Amino acid sequence: MIATLNQLVDEVEAHLDDDLDLAGFARRAGTTEYHLRRMFSSLAGMPLSEYLRRRRMTVAAADVLGDDDLLSIAVRYGYGSTEAFARAFRAVHGAGPGDVRRDGGSLRTQPQLRFRLTVEGSHTMDTRITERPAFRLIGHSTRVPLIHEGVNPHIQAHIASLPPEEHARLKQLSSTEPAGLLQVSADVDPDYAEGSLLTYLHGVAVAEGTPVPDDLDVIEVAAGTWAVFRTSGDYPSALQQTWAATATDWFPSNPWRLRPGPSIVAVLDRSADFTTATCELWLPVERG
Repeated sequence: MIATLNQLVDEVEAHLDDDLDLAGFARRAGTTEYHLRRMFSSLAGMPLSEYLRRRRMTVAAADVLGDDDLLSIAVRYGYGSTEAFARAFRAVHGAGPGDVRRDGGSLRTQPQLRFRLTVEGSHTMDTRITERPAFRLIGHSTRVPLIHEGVNPHIQAHIASLPPEEHARLKQLSSTEPAGLLQVSADVDPDYAEGSLLTYLHGVAVAEGTPVPDDLDVIEVAAGTWAVFRTSGDYPSALQQTWAATATDWFPSNPWRLRPGPSIVAVLDRSADFTTATCELWLPVERG
């Protein structure tokens, strides 16, 4: 995976002034666009689309300081107007291309990335691979922004809005693995960009075809393979650290890749104030 990501970085450099065919690159590399985007975002700390924009604007800065007209430069880097190019340029450099050409100023550079795998062997991940038939996730869903670290207040507010008896009712409806009350993230941006919207469902898993009460939302989950990571400690930081370690440690070292589908957190045990918890993180995977 690390070698593939470095090849992707080289592919970006070769297509700074035209379209990047990520789907074609993924096919040639024997992986999927979905997995590439998720791994790139997790390891680089930014979406692939943002890295491509930063690299384009880094190289475009040299052209802006030259003699070509701004419309020609905008078209060269894939923008249909000087206005669109100027917005992208300003977002990276903090000043518009016209201002930089006229007044100069400091320009920000996005260096070319290079991925490396550091193997320390000090962190053992408690993981199992399981095959599951199709099932349903049922409960109460809402749209929330993605937050990488700390408690997500939008999810917190959604859960708090449910009366205690509703939590008890949901638990009684649970009839298959993952067991118990679940925290489900679906429709996640493939780039895993901070602030992007996802569907969050607070609910349980039931067997395929199980009748669902009219007041509950449903996410249909196809049959497939899941990687299940067990974690214990401070909540939610221990869970978020395990989530990050799947990208930095587990996927690069194992013959599996992410496939589209919801990610699920099953809370197996928790302290009364929910500051510590034992959880299982369920990720949909396929052989790489």
